[in-house]
Amino acid sequence: TYDEPFIRAVRKGMKAAGIGVESSKGEAWPGQQEINFRFADALTMADNHVIYKNGIKEMAHQHGCAVTFMAKPDHTWIGSSCHVHSSLWKDGRNAFDGESPAFKQYLAGHIANASELAIFLAPNVNSYKRYAAGSWAPTTLAWGHDNRTCGFRIVGHGQHLRTESRIPGADVNPYLCFAALLAAGLRGIEEKLPLPPEFKGNAYESDVQRFPHALRDAISCLEQGGWPARRSATTSSTTT
Repeated sequence: TYDEPFIRAVRKGMKAAGIGVESSKGEAWPGQQEINFRFADALTMADNHVIYKNGIKEMAHQHGCAVTFMAKPDHTWIGSSCHVHSSLWKDGRNAFDGESPAFKQYLAGHIANASELAIFLAPNVNSYKRYAAGSWAPTTLAWGHDNRTCGFRIVGHGQHLRTESRIPGADVNPYLCFAALLAAGLRGIEEKLPLPPEFKGNAYESDVQRFPHALRDAISCLEQGGWPARRSATTSSTTT
């Protein structure tokens, strides 16, 4: 394809940097590309995310082009995402296998805390322009098996079972995003939060709770909730 010479250079460059690229493909809009990295622990993946963003900008300059990680560069385009796949492991095995209680509580934590943690998943004014019906970007906090209209999609089976948060955009800070999702999931496990029923169908047309639709709403949710601040204070006092 037109973009392949550049994308091939990116794949090779990432491999040379020690980042395993599993696949790459053209996406919905001209010039829009998806690159998937091999899974790793949260901190390593956040580091890889930052190295990738910096590296691809440098390589783009060498090829006479530019790269943007805006969530919605143009209102007529399909937005750019950062879908986050996560699972918890214990003794070398996936703790989500068989859709275990830990899996259900972890996912319930994501759903229950998504609005309160929205600013960590969508940190800019432009981030919220991506959330539009029929755009492949979610608008609700619904969850479903392989349902791309939901905010949370369940992927894989057995030892490969994982949650996919489709809410974060390409403009996220990976350290804050991953920390927020992990904290929300662990809260779900600690408090044994119940998982809402699975949604089947087109979530865009449902009455399921909506994700905040503007940065001011995300800030308001964070200020009114207070849980992230309490969690941070507890963690700080524990690790000091």
